[in-house]
Amino acid sequence: MVRMKMKKKIDIEIIDKKQIPQSEPERQYYFMDIAKNYVEQLSAKKGSPLTFHVTTFGCQMNARDSEKLVGILERIGYVETDTEDADFVIYNTCTVRENANNKVYGRLGVLQNYKKKNPHMLIGLCGCMMQETVVVEKLKESYRFVDLIFGTHNIYKFAELIVTAMESDSMTIDIWKDTDQIVEDLPVERKYSFKSGVNIMFGCNNFCSYCIVPYVRGRERSREPKEIIREIEQLVADGVVEVMLLGQNVNSYGKNLKEPVTFAQLLEEVEKIEGLERIRFMTSHPKDLSDELIEMMGRSKKICKHLHLPLQSGSSRILKIMNRRYDKEHYLELVDKIRAAVPDIALTTDIIVGFPGETEEDFEETMDVVRKVRYDSAFTFIYSKRTGTPAASMEEQVPEDVIKARFDRLLKEVQKISAEKAGALTGQTLPVLIEEQNEQDASLVTGRLSNNSVVHLPGTADMIGKILDVKLTECRGFYYLGERADGKGQTV
Repeated sequence: MVRMKMKKKIDIEIIDKKQIPQSEPERQYYFMDIAKNYVEQLSAKKGSPLTFHVTTFGCQMNARDSEKLVGILERIGYVETDTEDADFVIYNTCTVRENANNKVYGRLGVLQNYKKKNPHMLIGLCGCMMQETVVVEKLKESYRFVDLIFGTHNIYKFAELIVTAMESDSMTIDIWKDTDQIVEDLPVERKYSFKSGVNIMFGCNNFCSYCIVPYVRGRERSREPKEIIREIEQLVADGVVEVMLLGQNVNSYGKNLKEPVTFAQLLEEVEKIEGLERIRFMTSHPKDLSDELIEMMGRSKKICKHLHLPLQSGSSRILKIMNRRYDKEHYLELVDKIRAAVPDIALTTDIIVGFPGETEEDFEETMDVVRKVRYDSAFTFIYSKRTGTPAASMEEQVPEDVIKARFDRLLKEVQKISAEKAGALTGQTLPVLIEEQNEQDASLVTGRLSNNSVVHLPGTADMIGKILDVKLTECRGFYYLGERADGKGQTV
């Protein structure tokens, strides 16, 4: 940890810390009590509760981390607000693409203006972007008004770091290069009462040549199965009916445990939990998608009929340069096996266009896979250099105009296939998890099918969180309109 203690950043009466627990998470609950006392002091001086705002950039794992940040902030007495003009603002950052970094720098300028009006305001930055040394150095040099910086490996120390930041008059920086430690059982404020993400592993060992994730998230480390099961059981007892099992590569779960467990074996145990209705997971790496897992998906009654299986490129030559460790033929074989086991599964993917050295022939290989697999949808990306990755230094960078033309062709093909596949379920009655009131029309509610398709139907707020049988009456492109199959509600 880096800090030079000069005087208190905030005018509070500092508590004497004599017996700090050394074990986790007891140590963090100790610091939560101290932080709560400090927040009470400051709220009394302000004459109203202190407010906070958390902004999340990036993936589902970041979203889950932010729920932990919110849980701790609320436990120590902060009140959430939807504006960044708050007493404590924290950005949970992503660094998969360099423009994500630039977005954070730009928004910090806005926060500086808020802080000039509120000198007791705290600003915190955490997440993947903070694991880059060059970023931290830039923040130390040009953004001295930031109070707290920490990374991906020690997010569980948030309460302790808040106390440190409040007691110090300088920037508090706590960045770990890596860790084998996993600390859970901390306060979490879930965005949804009826569904939740559950971390089953952290880090990545794949080192795809275009990807920064292994450098900022560290090596793979899996949670013990019994801890995962216990967490899900507690979530179900609290009203959760759907869980999303999260990891950079869930298919390699359990390999580093003292007693190795496969992902398929974990899913079998999760399936047994009474009251849990739906299981989702991401992300899956094709090189680790086993026959055992495919068979488990085929016989499961709870695993959702949706698999996100990143392709990245259809060219075996490019896949080798990407260090993906599978080829086009293996990927297509996997798709055949998955569809044989789960005929009604929805397949989605990620595709990069313009990777260094990609020829027209390589691109046509990608188009060939898209036509053969016929994805329900695809996230398509134009390759951009990511400093710190091997691909960034490759000499054969594809001209921008060529990349743009290929991207447009790919997007057109993906959208054409998606449109052809849309509506396949029209007329069927299927279970839908109602997630929210429709943003455009308050007389409607919005939910999702097992295959992740969106459905709108007449309804009220008391339906949220319930799984209802819905007749899909009409498809409008990428969503369905429906009506309750029990006759309650009218057709849209």
